[in-house]
Amino acid sequence: MDALERIKKQVTDNPIMLYMKGTPDFPQCGFSARAVQAIKSCGVPFAYVNVYEDEEIYRALPKFANWPTFPQLYVKGELIGGCDITLDLHQSGELEKMLKEAVGAKKAA
Repeated sequence: MDALERIKKQVTDNPIMLYMKGTPDFPQCGFSARAVQAIKSCGVPFAYVNVYEDEEIYRALPKFANWPTFPQLYVKGELIGGCDITLDLHQSGELEKMLKEAVGAKKAA
């Protein structure tokens, strides 16, 4: 399976998927750290990929959704955006609603 197929499978199989630099417990850039903090504050489980540990994903992900930077947050298979968009959605209250809905939809399926 090539990297683009793996990405497609990851964002399809996981209702909330974060591609980030580092891990949620040890983010390796400030943008990834802030995105993780926003997601964690919503109290929902999420999957992640440390792009530093998978060079194929690191190279292919910007092409997958035409988004050049990390982190990248996907909800129900759709790119939501990077750190700034995630933080804006969090401040407006939309992020928590969106993430809880995504997790609830997965449980119901």
